[in-house]
Order: sequence, then C-alpha cells, then structure tokens
Amino acid sequence: MRARSSVGVVCALLVLVAALLTGCQVLKSGADKDGRAAPRATTTQPSGYGAVFLAVDECSSFGSTSFTEVPCTSERAAARVVARYDGTAGDGPLCPATTDFVLHISRQSPSSDEDGDGSIPQGYACMRNLEPPHPGDPGGGGGPRTIVGDCVYGSGNGQVRETACDGSGGKKPQYQVAKAVARRAQCPAATALYVQLDGAQPVGCARRV
Repeated sequence: MRARSSVGVVCALLVLVAALLTGCQVLKSGADKDGRAAPRATTTQPSGYGAVFLAVDECSSFGSTSFTEVPCTSERAAARVVARYDGTAGDGPLCPATTDFVLHISRQSPSSDEDGDGSIPQGYACMRNLEPPHPGDPGGGGGPRTIVGDCVYGSGNGQVRETACDGSGGKKPQYQVAKAVARRAQCPAATALYVQLDGAQPVGCARRV
C-alpha cells in the first residue's frame, strides 16, 4: 500500500522524501491491497541541533519546499520526531499508527554528520505535527498508514481514496475501516470493502457510512 520515492544523488546534501499523504491513499475496492500517491520530494541540510540529526523528540520546520531541524522551542518548529530508524521504511519497523508523515533520510553529508565519520546514515523519521490538523489520527484523512477509524470515498475505476471522516477534506466519506483482523473471514458480515493494513492484523474491514 505504499509508493516509495527515490531521490537522485545530490552532493553534500541530505535529501528528505516527505510522505505527506493527506487524503491521497488509494485503495482497491473488494481487494486486500491499496496504494498511495507518490510523495513530494524536498531537499534540506542538517542544522546541527542535537547529536543525531532528527532524533526522537527533536523538531523540524515545515516549509513549502524543505524541512530543516530546529529547536522545538523555535517559532519555526512545526513537527516532532516520534520515532527514528536506520535503513529504509520498506524494510524497517512501522511508524506509530498516528504518524502524520514520514521523512526519508536518504543522503550523506560529509560536512555535517552524527558521529564524526563524515556521513549521516540512511534512515527515516516518523513525524507528528505540533498542532492540529493531524492527518494520521483515525479519520484524519491521511498519514502514512491506513488504520481503524479511517474513511475513504470512491474515486472511480473501482478505486477509493482516503478522506477525513468529518467531510473537511472536500470529499464525502463513503466507507470507514471499522475493524482490523488477521483474515477476511473474520470481518463482520456487513463489511463492504477490504483494505490491506500494516502489522499483525493486515485486513481492514470497512463498512458503508
């Protein structure tokens, strides 16, 4: 259900791929799999705060084209790191369920690094906005994961996309993920849509709303 983005080589820069997935999850009606729209790419340089770039509980700015680590007390601070992992998100641990977006840290910077060896390892930071809205919340209309409580609407050609359950996303919700189970057979009889979820219970049972 993810669409990952790769970024070209940029010398001495740290490239972040922001998975800003508010309302762009694509689900297949009656199937176990869904996809996501391609995330927006952005480039930034580490600001030097903290021993580890974007470590847990550190904050980032939130610009239109770039993200920069800033003190959480700064007026520029917009999102906090709730989890931080090395490697790629596709192979590593899942972000917390209510993560608002993911920053994929995919480049090395010889001039500014974590431990003095001249590089920042590839990794990803799970981000939570400091203030609402929180698209990763149940029914929030976005986030990197589909979770129980999320709503979707039909987008044509047998597909549906995530939208805010309160209608604030501009599209009226038609289905809501009511339960997560291990197998389709465990879904309630009223289930109208099966959605692939992450984790130990990978089937989302969605009902009409």
